[in-house]
Order: sequence, then C-alpha cells, then structure tokens
Amino acid sequence: MSEEKSLNFIEEIVEGDIAEGKHGGRVLTRFPPEPNGYLHIGHAKSICLNFGLAQRYGGKTNLRFDDTNPVKEDVEYVDSIKEDVKWLGFDWAEELYASDYFDKLYDLAVELIKQGLAYVDDSSAEEIAVQKGTPTEPGVGNEYRNRSVEENLQLFADMKAGKYPDGAKVLRAKLDLASPNMHLRDPLMYRIKHAHHHRTGDAWCIYPMYDFAHGQSDAIEEITHSICTVEFIPHRPLYEWFIEKLNLFPSKQYEFARLNLNYTVMSKRKLLQLVTDGHVDGWDDPRMPTISGLRRRGYTPASIREFCERIGVAKRENMIDVGLLEFCIREDLNKTAWRRMAVLDPVKLVITNYEEGKTDAFQGENNPEVEGGDGSREFPFGREIWIEREDFMEVPAKKYFRLSIGGMVRLKNAYIIKGESVVKDADGNITEIHCTYIPESKSGNDTSGINVKGTIHWVSVEHGKTAEVRLYDRLFQVEDPSNEDGDFKDYINPNSLQVLTTAYIEPDLANAKIGTPVQFMRKGYFTLDKNSTADKLVFNRTVTLKDGWVKK
Repeated sequence: MSEEKSLNFIEEIVEGDIAEGKHGGRVLTRFPPEPNGYLHIGHAKSICLNFGLAQRYGGKTNLRFDDTNPVKEDVEYVDSIKEDVKWLGFDWAEELYASDYFDKLYDLAVELIKQGLAYVDDSSAEEIAVQKGTPTEPGVGNEYRNRSVEENLQLFADMKAGKYPDGAKVLRAKLDLASPNMHLRDPLMYRIKHAHHHRTGDAWCIYPMYDFAHGQSDAIEEITHSICTVEFIPHRPLYEWFIEKLNLFPSKQYEFARLNLNYTVMSKRKLLQLVTDGHVDGWDDPRMPTISGLRRRGYTPASIREFCERIGVAKRENMIDVGLLEFCIREDLNKTAWRRMAVLDPVKLVITNYEEGKTDAFQGENNPEVEGGDGSREFPFGREIWIEREDFMEVPAKKYFRLSIGGMVRLKNAYIIKGESVVKDADGNITEIHCTYIPESKSGNDTSGINVKGTIHWVSVEHGKTAEVRLYDRLFQVEDPSNEDGDFKDYINPNSLQVLTTAYIEPDLANAKIGTPVQFMRKGYFTLDKNSTADKLVFNRTVTLKDGWVKK
C-alpha cells in the first residue's frame, strides 16, 4: 500500500478552513499575471498550485489579468498567457481583468478619501521617496497630507478628468509614516498615465497601483485563498488594511517560495533584455525558461506538472537544480516518445558484398518501453548507408566496441558488418568506409553464431531524408548569473546552440508533426520545430538521453 503524500502548508490551511466551514467550505483561487511578457517556469509553479488546489478541493480558479500599467501591456501577452495555461492542462472559471473593476476601484478610492484615509499629493516621485524616510528613520508628512476631504475629492475627480499631466499628482493612502514597514508609509494608490490601454482605450488617464488594485480585485471576486510569492509578505498588512477599511469580502493572502532555477534567469525584465538584445530567437526560443520556449523545445505539460509536484510548496526559497526538470522530461518521454534512427554527423558506409540496387526492409518497435507494445514501423536498407562518424575508428582504442578495420558491429535491426577499408580525401579525412556484411546475421533470424559487443544506428543513403538539427544546451555557464559580478549577459553560454545543417533521418520522420516527441536512438529526445517546412525539416533537441552536463 503506497504511503499517502503529506500536505504542504497551504493545503493544511485550506483543509482547516474547510473544516471550520469558512466561506461555506468554498475554495476559489486566482492566477493573476500581468500581461507584460511571456510566462516562465516560475509561473508554471504558481499555475499548478492555484489550479491544483481548486481541483483537489472541488473549487474553482479565476484567470485575472493585472492590466493596470498600459505602457507595458499588450494583447499578444494576454493571448500567450491563455495558451500557456490551457497547454499545461488547466481551465479557468472566469476570465477577468483588473480593468473590469476600474469604475469600482475608483469608487473605493473615493470612499477612502471620504473617510480621511487618502489624499492627493503634488510631490514628485523623488520628493515622495525622500519624505518616506529610510528603514531606520521615520518619514515626514508634507503640506498636501492635510488637505480637506472636499479638496481631495475635487482634485481626484480632476485627475480622472485629465486636467493634469503625467506625474503632476498622485493619490496616496494615509497610514503611518513612522511604520517600520516601508509599504505602510502612505503608499501610492493612483498615478496619472495618459496612455492607451489595450482594453479600455483612452477612457482612463489614471491607473491604480498594484497594492490597491490587487487586494480589492480579490475581494470583489470573493477569492478565498489569494496565493502569491514570498516577496509580497511585506505587502500583506496593506492588503488587509484596504479590505478592512473598505469593509470588503475578507480575502486572505498566503505566500510561498518562488521558483529559482539554476543556469537561467527568471526576471521578466532580464528575459526581455535577452529578446530585445538578440541573444535569443524571441520569447519562445527553446533555451528560454518561458513556457512557450519549453513547449517549443519539446517539454510536455505532464513533465512540467511533475516537476512542480516534485519541488513542492515551501515558505523558504532555495535554488532548484535544472537537472530535476530534465529528469522529469526524460522520464515522461522515455514512456511516450517513438524511437527513430537519425545520423547527426554522417560518414558514408558502403557494404561491398551487398547487391547493388537491392533494397531490403526491416522492422523496428516504436517504443519498447510501452507495455504490450506500441506498434512498429518499417525502414529501408541498401548497399550504402550513413553512420555516425564517431561510430568508426580506423585504429580502435582499448574497449572500443564500435566499427573498426577488422572489427565487427551490428547495425541496429539489420546485419552484422565487418570493417574492411577506408577512402580518404587529400587532407586525410575519411570520406567513405568499406565493409562486408554477414548474410546469416539478420536481426531476429541470426544463424551466424557470431557475437558482437556493439550495435550502431544507421540511415539508408538512398531513402533517408535530410534535416537540420539544433542541439540546445543551458543558456548560461554559471549557476546563478544574476548574482555574479557585472552584467548577467556576460555569462551567456556561447555553446548553448549548435546547428547541424545536414543530418540524415529515417524516411518515416518526414511525416512527423510539430510538437510530437521522438527519440533519436543513442542521441537524445527531439521534436519537430515550428519553422519546419516540407522542404526543410528542423528538429530541436529537448534533452540528452543522460545528464552529460559538467560543471565548469
């Protein structure tokens, strides 16, 4: 009998709330991304947590876009986020936007002004920063803090009406300028931004700040468990203060450790730099930690969900080894990916005693790991085949069990062959290997009595198809590029992408579909890239068969 998995601390909170009958035993979570970039693997952890909790306890999850900064937001990001969430295997109860609540949020701000808990401040951003003090020195109030309720109401209405330029005024909450929590020192609630919004157009020129919009949006939707990452712990008292003063639904905020993954960066700002500076081929470059990048590289939703399950939910941050993510995709693809032969660094091999013009056909399993079998495919064989250059050594080293002059090796699913001679160019490079085959050694019906230690893969010269193969590796050379001296981009791995322009693949792979995983035997797991055409197939390496990374 398998041992039941222990609860994480958030599951314990939810189960406790359900047991107490809080919110009628209802569970409603939300995933609230800002549409200012593509989601990454860290967001995947949050998606799996929020949607997973709701699924486990019979609840629902809203997808709410925190679209309060029109300068940085775009419909492109909205669409990509929806695609990523669905691809991971989740669906939302309602698709909502903070902008849905702009009228309501404005009314709530007016209510705080009427209570004497908010005021319009004419100070510049620099002046406000100085007036807030430091963590060891209290802030000081300014002349605007004592404006009357009537004056604040009029000024705020004038801000909304567009009477002032950007930066001329802000609306601030009136809390405690001596609070040890800097977030409680009269935080900004609204700022003026004359910018076109992707949903509301030019209807608004004032926009709420995150700390005001977020908690109130949770309360309006009656979110029972508002789950965010630990950097928002200092924001929680303000979250609760706004809800209390406005007498709204008592949503509660809970924080968990965000995902830190080595050999990459997780900051949207830094990821955007990689894109805009041309270090990668867009947000979905297969080296990026974005969900779209992982998808293009060949990662599966199941592997990412398993990764998020394995790293768990904790309160303390730590660095997760990307090797665990690679382990999860290997485990998944080993069970699902079809096996095919592909020669990435080809050298021609001629079987001199095989009849010219003759074609044979052999069978191979699609995936031997599937219980009961996963079918098979047929592939052609002829006098000339491609093999990997590394699978031949003219003078073999000790314990070298592949092909050599005088040495024998089995061709996968075919015959045993013996190396006889080589053809070289003027520079001494081998251009052709000549060998003979043992007719009685046919795979599955071997009567030769010969035992060989090595098996190599191959592709028929006559029938094989050409492909471009992209070998992706880790984007950075150091474990934590953000914490190294200098610019994080100085630590980009120059060998993170190797392009092989002429590889040879089984003819069956000409029918591969974009996103379908395949194991190139002995080489790794690959997937057909979205840029492939009928005339040019492009395969991306998802992951090697084994972890071959050596720490530099």
